[in-house]
Amino acid sequence: MADKLIVKELDRVAVRFSGDSGDGMQLAGNIFTNVSATVGNDICTFPDYPADIRAPQGSLTGVSGFQVHIGADKVHTPGDKCDVLVAMNAAALKTQVKYCKADGLIIIDSDCFGEKDLEKALYKTNNPIEELGIKNEVISAPISTMVKDSLKDSGLDQKGMLRCKNMFALGLVCWVFNRDLSIAEKMLRDKFAKKPAIAEANIKVLNDGFNYGENTHASATNTYKIESKGAKAKGLYTDINGNKATSYGLIAAAEKAGLQLYLGSYPITPATDILHELSKHKSLGVKTVQCEDEIAGCASAVGAAFAGALAVTSTSGPGVCLKSEAMNLAVIAELPLVVVNVQRGGPSTGLPTKSEQTDLLQALYGRNGETPMPVIAATSPTNCFDAAYMACKIAVEYMTPVVLLTDAFIANGSAAWKLPNLEDYPAIVPPYVKPEMAGKWTPYMRTENGARYWALPGQEGFMHRVGGLEKNVTGVIDTTPDNHHKMTLERQAKIDNIVNIIPDVEVQGASDADLLIVGFGGTYGHLYSAMEEMNAQGKKVALAHFEFINPLPKNTADVLKSAKKIVVAEQNLGQFAGYLRMKVEGLGHVYQYNEVKGQPFSTEDLVAAFTKILEEK
Repeated sequence: MADKLIVKELDRVAVRFSGDSGDGMQLAGNIFTNVSATVGNDICTFPDYPADIRAPQGSLTGVSGFQVHIGADKVHTPGDKCDVLVAMNAAALKTQVKYCKADGLIIIDSDCFGEKDLEKALYKTNNPIEELGIKNEVISAPISTMVKDSLKDSGLDQKGMLRCKNMFALGLVCWVFNRDLSIAEKMLRDKFAKKPAIAEANIKVLNDGFNYGENTHASATNTYKIESKGAKAKGLYTDINGNKATSYGLIAAAEKAGLQLYLGSYPITPATDILHELSKHKSLGVKTVQCEDEIAGCASAVGAAFAGALAVTSTSGPGVCLKSEAMNLAVIAELPLVVVNVQRGGPSTGLPTKSEQTDLLQALYGRNGETPMPVIAATSPTNCFDAAYMACKIAVEYMTPVVLLTDAFIANGSAAWKLPNLEDYPAIVPPYVKPEMAGKWTPYMRTENGARYWALPGQEGFMHRVGGLEKNVTGVIDTTPDNHHKMTLERQAKIDNIVNIIPDVEVQGASDADLLIVGFGGTYGHLYSAMEEMNAQGKKVALAHFEFINPLPKNTADVLKSAKKIVVAEQNLGQFAGYLRMKVEGLGHVYQYNEVKGQPFSTEDLVAAFTKILEEK
């Protein structure tokens, strides 16, 4: 058998780990991602958590998935379907087999396919492979039994032993892809540094899984290698998810501006990790407060902004609903505040662990009165750093709250990230009052860009009032019609002026495109991949993807009006398309591609839909 085993070299491959919420699929996926990134592969991940968080063990609604796409050169998506599917129980196989390619490899724990397991997963027969019509190559291994045998002398109880079975599956996957286990072993020792016995148990099982594949060839015909090909810029790289990158971007901006970072937040899926991450960095002067509710989180941040901090509040769509009153206050008081909205499926509690782009109009207009607020939408896990940094720069330099939109897909997903040099980032200069202005300054006196000057409480000669009631330039309450109209126009003009510091929207792809794909935020990777695939087929397609939503880049109208055909693709029912029609005068017919499924786009589906539009007369 050994002489028949062939090692194939691939350019890219997708692996999907799936099992019960407690089976450790996210950990196994994360470790495999790091192992791959460390050897120079490009990566893109998609953690797919169940929306039914308290689902019974072995049930269809409780399946947790983690997909990682590994490439010899650049990858932009976690892949439509996987080449290898790990299914740790009967429910995982039933719900996840649709994500596996027809010629993909499936690995199952045969111990979790007993009569009761099949019953819980609503199978009608005792042969799940046949019932599901699976023709794939299947490695069926008694993983649970082997793990218990492996750890019988470890001192762990049965429950503790079975918690390690994810590492057996990971070891088997590492064998399939000829991965060195040393990196995985180090990660486990770091993760369980305070519990060395647990670390060693997991490492033993990891090696047992690898050796099982090595010694039995595990019924596989091939093993695989993905060698790095693309030349990467020199530097230090790490695997990072969007929430962590957002956190680092906020810290970097605070340091650049010479301000203390304050986060007032309330835990909410999928934004909680920002609170967790920032709370670890007290040594950098970061102050985090887990408030009693969303309202307090935002209101405390407004107070911190008034006191002179770089103030941030983080949440998801339902939290923004509650924060809107305090956000309004920040608009009329003209205070720097960054509101991070990690979008999830709605409405109401909706789909807390799933991803959508359905909060766009909420970010733009979800407040009372004329409340202009800059909106930035991060495009990838690594872009979250840059987007967070720019959100802070705009908030501080224009004295305004800013909404930073990410989404569950890019917030939880990860990619290889080159650690940036902060010297390469633009300066952040707070518009502080100058000493010579004492006695002449008033609270709504403005700088050249329209921002009001920032006076910190306690500065001699700069006593002032800001608040929720309309005021005139002196800070005196003035609700007369003419003053209210004047101040409304000034607040809007300030936001309009931001267009002078944001880059033009870039058009990628064919220079003489017959179809221009338009999108915003976290759909970038899928739209870019669809464009790339269509151009490879000989079709002329380009992509204009927006990170800056309000204000739109200066060249927006020129780009859109010059296109022969436009399709706006977004994970809502047409919010961005409607916004563009409103903002770009004379914009002709615009096609739309809309999905609200709580899942990322499928590149295959996008190509099919865009091809149909392209061919339409």
